[in-house]
Amino acid sequence: MLAIDVKKRQGAFALDVAFAAPSAAVALFGRSGCGKTTLVNLVSGLLAPDSGRIELDREVLFDSARGIDVAPERRRVGYVFQDPRLFPHYSVRGNLEYGARRTRAQPRIDFDRVVELLALGALLERRPRELSGGEEVLPYLERLRDELKIPLVYVSHQFEEVLRIATFVVLMDRGRVVAQGDVASISLNPALRELIGDDAIGAVVDGRVVAIDAKTRFAEVAIGNGRVNIAGEALAVGQPVRLQLLARDLILALEVPRGLSVRNRLRGVVASVADDGHDASLVRIDIGGAQVIARITVQATEELALREGTLVWVLVKSAMLRGHVFHGPAAALDV
Repeated sequence: MLAIDVKKRQGAFALDVAFAAPSAAVALFGRSGCGKTTLVNLVSGLLAPDSGRIELDREVLFDSARGIDVAPERRRVGYVFQDPRLFPHYSVRGNLEYGARRTRAQPRIDFDRVVELLALGALLERRPRELSGGEEVLPYLERLRDELKIPLVYVSHQFEEVLRIATFVVLMDRGRVVAQGDVASISLNPALRELIGDDAIGAVVDGRVVAIDAKTRFAEVAIGNGRVNIAGEALAVGQPVRLQLLARDLILALEVPRGLSVRNRLRGVVASVADDGHDASLVRIDIGGAQVIARITVQATEELALREGTLVWVLVKSAMLRGHVFHGPAAALDV
């Protein structure tokens, strides 16, 4: 558990943040300048809060009331900066070995395993100036999360990255926490819409691959009480996946759909209907242990007489497998 309750003022900017999150893969998400980096600097010890408390897995890292402020090098917190922070006179091997010598804890994995896990073998003898900053890093973060079970705090203002990495999301705006929770609940939170805009409104649902078509290689994924088909060459039966179903891409029907090209159909019950302005309604549907949300016109809402408890079919026009619990390429829903 990562528990934070801190305040920090820097010039005109004031950070006042409190949340408690499972320390598996926590994403700090918000616009640039909302305080994400400042908060990470407080957790790592590079900045000291003006007041408050920081606790990680029962170890108190900072407590202003008790006078506790653990030095950065003793916090056992790894920090990956956006800009390079390598020793230019060391090779990749030298930089890794320097870090290994500095740790006070018993290494969880040996040097060769780190090299294998992060695919660094071909880079070991290069100097930092010979490295490219354009490598895609997300698959390696997924491996750290899934294979080594290393807790992550990930800072981003791109929600697609959050979908891929996070198990818990803290939404931030202007130095405050505006919402927190698991990815599925945050995807339905109105506060998210203020950050990502109308077009990205949608539900995130976790599912599991239950079958693979040997001919087409499409995977059948169970979500809620239904199933959808997705394209994904690297997926395997039993693999957990995460789908983002955008509200604009869902169609609602009262009867069993026939004669349509849309293949993905889910049975559900209307949980709520809310006015969304601009002659639109947001309809939340329970599909059995998971919820999705559709944005339709007010006229359609009235003609279908949609209200809480109405039985509906949810047709998925298109969607993307934005993220998944284990590493592998993204896949699109077959429509």
